[in-house]
Amino acid sequence: MTAKRYLSLSLYNAWANQRIYQAAARLSPLQFREDRGTFFHSVHGTLNHLLVTDRIWMKRFTGLGEIAARLDAILFEDLDTLERARLDEDARIITFATALDEQALAADIRYANSSGASFTQPLDTVLDHFFNHQTHHRGQVHALLSHFLGNAGTPSLDLVAFQRENGLATSL
Repeated sequence: MTAKRYLSLSLYNAWANQRIYQAAARLSPLQFREDRGTFFHSVHGTLNHLLVTDRIWMKRFTGLGEIAARLDAILFEDLDTLERARLDEDARIITFATALDEQALAADIRYANSSGASFTQPLDTVLDHFFNHQTHHRGQVHALLSHFLGNAGTPSLDLVAFQRENGLATSL
């Protein structure tokens, strides 16, 4: 993948997160926190997990930022504060992706996982995981939103929908 592709993925990521948060705002407080048996239990828990892990990876990528001690940490109790933090983190990810070049993507990074094991890996392969992880857990939130709001109340998160909205595809 080229550096331009990761910038595109960072923009898609922010777009999809915005759509998820808009839908989550239509949930009742009980629905937002209801344990529905997903790995991080609820919409609230899963959205917090995504922010926790993005902050962990961005700290690994940049050396900057605060990180939580646990992957299931609840950083913010209410949706509004969580959304503001999400917007800030998405802007940070876009800024990071904007600065990437082919040399940076090919370079190895060293990091320790949450269990303390150390790894060395090319940045581009770690970024593949970073964006895939977002998609994976957003999919879980999407399923929870579909349960509460129905399919008609749940936004499309298809990459092609983002591409069409941003002029990367034209209708004939």
